[in-house]
Amino acid sequence: MASGFFALLDDIAAIMDDVAAMSKIATKKTAGILGDDLAVNAEKASGFVSNRELPVLWAITKGSFLNKLIILPVAFLLSAFLPLAITIILVLGGLFLAYEGAEKIYEYFFPHKHVATEIIVQDFTEEEILSLEKDKIKSAIVTDFILSVEIVIIALGTVIDEPISSQIAVVSIVSIIATVGVYGIVALIVRMDELGFKLIALSSKESSLSKTVGNILVQALPKIIKSLAVIGTIALLLVAGGIFIHKIEFLHHLFPQWPSIIREFGFGLLFGGIVLVVVNLFKKMFKKI
Repeated sequence: MASGFFALLDDIAAIMDDVAAMSKIATKKTAGILGDDLAVNAEKASGFVSNRELPVLWAITKGSFLNKLIILPVAFLLSAFLPLAITIILVLGGLFLAYEGAEKIYEYFFPHKHVATEIIVQDFTEEEILSLEKDKIKSAIVTDFILSVEIVIIALGTVIDEPISSQIAVVSIVSIIATVGVYGIVALIVRMDELGFKLIALSSKESSLSKTVGNILVQALPKIIKSLAVIGTIALLLVAGGIFIHKIEFLHHLFPQWPSIIREFGFGLLFGGIVLVVVNLFKKMFKKI
């Protein structure tokens, strides 16, 4: 009886080891999306009144958890009854990621005007500020939904040949890590300037350590958000290219002598550019109509 119990514990430990190993691989595969998710949400969560940043971020985090509660059951059902759909969604998601990356590069070289979205307290009543907050939260949650679909499908794609129980465990773990990790880091980033201002206020001396560190934190915030955007763009193209190479047989055997990172970035940029041209042509056609 005792030997049977310990054998059961040994089996459970082995399963947990397998799940941990697969979760590590799946998390690596989704790292590119997480980088973009981090950059997007850091931008979305900024621009609020200082004492509203964390409540707004918490509202977006709850929305992100709700998004994943909706996406996960649908993804598992597709995996169980229509696994081919996962591959199709994965490739379509890759095209979207490649398009997003290519569009950001195109926007860098050929920028167009954006409407400012920062909430300026002096120009609005408290009721109007709360209304704008709600709009921005909704926008952030919608963006998170799209990114969450990509994270879940990519994570699921890494364990698609495993039993459904392993799929549920691995993808659920990755989803929790993605939400807690991304929004935890975003919270630290958006509060950097507030911490900097507090350090500056600690000392009246111009050359004090607290003022120096405080100034560095305040000045670093916009640079960090910009650098995250660049890293996120590169990561998008690498992830997209990796999907194409592993899921499209023809591309898998093309240019095998090239380093994998060059192949992934190249194919990601190529397909992203093609989709960008097609989308822009459709936009021009609809404008004419």
